[in-house]
Amino acid sequence: MKLRQTRAMHRWSAFVGSAVVVSSLALVGCSTGTPAPSGTPTSGTQTATQPPAAETYTIGIVEQQLANPFFAKLQQAAVDAAKAAGLEVTTAESKTAGDSATQVDAIENMIARGVKGIVLDPANATALVDVVQRARDAGILVVTVNTSLEPVDAADASFETDNLAGGRLMGQWAKAALGDQEPRVAMLDYDLSDKTAAARHNGFLEGFGLTEDSPEIVGTALTKSNVETGQTAMENLLSAHPDINALYTINEPAAQGAFIAISNAGKQEQIAITSIDGSCSGVQSVVDGEIGATVMQFPSRMGELAVQAIVDYVESGTKPSGVIDSGTALITDRPVEGIESHDTAWGLQNCWGE
Repeated sequence: MKLRQTRAMHRWSAFVGSAVVVSSLALVGCSTGTPAPSGTPTSGTQTATQPPAAETYTIGIVEQQLANPFFAKLQQAAVDAAKAAGLEVTTAESKTAGDSATQVDAIENMIARGVKGIVLDPANATALVDVVQRARDAGILVVTVNTSLEPVDAADASFETDNLAGGRLMGQWAKAALGDQEPRVAMLDYDLSDKTAAARHNGFLEGFGLTEDSPEIVGTALTKSNVETGQTAMENLLSAHPDINALYTINEPAAQGAFIAISNAGKQEQIAITSIDGSCSGVQSVVDGEIGATVMQFPSRMGELAVQAIVDYVESGTKPSGVIDSGTALITDRPVEGIESHDTAWGLQNCWGE
């Protein structure tokens, strides 16, 4: 799952994250097409623009619940790419977070219909393995987006965010933003048994140069990756550790909630807040000075690359393989030397969500 929820308290309403990247943490995106961020890895299958197909065929797109803006943006990009290639599209979505049963039924229907390829955002990393194998046995290319199956090679390929790299950017920026201050780090996490949550957490530690046992980490807390639990957890941490000066957050809603607690305590200038997602709500929080820096993901690019992979397979027999990074970009108006970043004007042009 992927943890990406958008909308903060005050001016933003919290939305429920999926499970990550959730995450998935969905409405009208700010960008009409997502350019590849600088440094994004590329491969032979990663071209978003499609010529019309010589012969039309049908592909399936199986998403998680579309009330989530991240999922909605990803699906719309995939549908648009398929239509641009002259393809027919059949879609389905899970009803709730973790709802693999609906996705299994959808894939079985797509197998019966004879689709050539399936773009799948799995609600559960293991529950879909058997039905995906049946699809592949039927000659259907299955690529996952946003998060991979377990094992990864249960699908033909996966197009997703490198959450370890995203977390690393957060840690690097937070350390640099402190300058000569002695770090007093707090971490607002989500269930660390979740693959995305663990990758972001571990990446932050790596980027900052910390370990789980580092004395610089003065407090940690679990959230539900939303505004309310972010605020409550931060209030508790500040009560116990009023000298916190750097904060990791699992996603932007948690960061927005944490800022409410920080603002109420009058510590806005004391704490460097980092986050990840790249929603339009989150980027606006950077504009407003609530979040110091956030890491943007690119759901549109995931959808486009996945459809391109299916087209390449049908037309030339070329199969993608492995996990293909769809890119990350640091968004901040407080750039630091040695870390590539974009400002919030760029961020608002390329964000997703409302």
